[in-house]
Amino acid sequence: MARHRSRWMDAEMDALAELSRDFFGKECAPHEERWAQQQHIDREVWLRAGELGLLCPSIPEEYGGGGGDFRHDAVIAIEQVRALAPSFGGPVHSTIIAHYIAGYGTDEQKKTWLPKLASGEIVAAIAMTEPGTGSDLQAIRTTATVQGEEYVVNGAKTFISNGFLADLVLVVAKTNEAGGAGGLSLIAVETSQAGFRRGRNLHKIGQHGQDTCELFFDEVRVPRANLIGEAENMGFIQLMQQLAQERLIIAVTAMATMEKTVELTLEYTKERSAFGKPIFAFQNTKFTLAECDTAVTVGWSFLDECIEKHVTGDLDIPTAAKAKLWLSEQQNVLADRCLQLFGGYGYMAEYPIARIFTDSRIQKIYGGTNEIMKEIIARGL
Repeated sequence: MARHRSRWMDAEMDALAELSRDFFGKECAPHEERWAQQQHIDREVWLRAGELGLLCPSIPEEYGGGGGDFRHDAVIAIEQVRALAPSFGGPVHSTIIAHYIAGYGTDEQKKTWLPKLASGEIVAAIAMTEPGTGSDLQAIRTTATVQGEEYVVNGAKTFISNGFLADLVLVVAKTNEAGGAGGLSLIAVETSQAGFRRGRNLHKIGQHGQDTCELFFDEVRVPRANLIGEAENMGFIQLMQQLAQERLIIAVTAMATMEKTVELTLEYTKERSAFGKPIFAFQNTKFTLAECDTAVTVGWSFLDECIEKHVTGDLDIPTAAKAKLWLSEQQNVLADRCLQLFGGYGYMAEYPIARIFTDSRIQKIYGGTNEIMKEIIARGL
């Protein structure tokens, strides 16, 4: 099975893919089992990624980034999947959080934080979800109240990717209690601040090496200059504008996982025999993989179009939602169907197909649940 090469790839992207492949293959994949046990990656991996220019590739060079565009983020994410190295939280750090700062931060904020994000000196997280909110941002209870020249942040967050190692957290908080969704702001909190506390590193059914943490803010004082944006209460708008990119990188991961799933299953069914012949020789196997491979071909075509539109600024919010919805759904369908072809071995944790199966489930939840994606799509019908 030939791996897909997107039509937007060029020589520069090919070089980045090779660099990424080498990094994930040597620096990450061999440690995945250990990271799964400790529930987070090693801190120095972030510094190594920064040294190689694999962090913040689409952030302007003047702020320490690579000066590229979303295609560069996509290439790195694709190679991470292909290397079977799911634990590294680079997409959250580089493709999501760095762009909130680059898109809405002051020049001083950009100069202070972005070069350190790009070097790996700082690991970043974004704290949206709360124990009682899920996808309902309007129900957020964390507050940031003004006292003199400071914000005082109080509240709790959960399911925070990169939370265990994070040095900088963008906190979604209420700055206007009566404003509903219109009263939210993004406040940057450095985790060295007094009153900040990490809770337990959450034990998930998948993505065991990707740290996911509870965070607590008890009278955490930060300068008012840590507000992201020119004015308070712009957080919901900022989130809505950036969530399309977040959903697109989820779609990229889904697509690359679909391809990897079929690749692994083809290899296994051609090598493994039953009843005196390769499993691939059975009609059920061939038909299942023919259908899965077709989904991969169709998926790449749609995703490539979405990426091209995003780079030119033409990707709308409903289409990004469609990409996240359909590709994450297909990712889970293919993982289930292909695992079945492995038989009992597919249920063994040491087989990559088993990890793909459990890791894939979260894709339909984070970045806005797929039910929310349907709501967004339906509004435009």
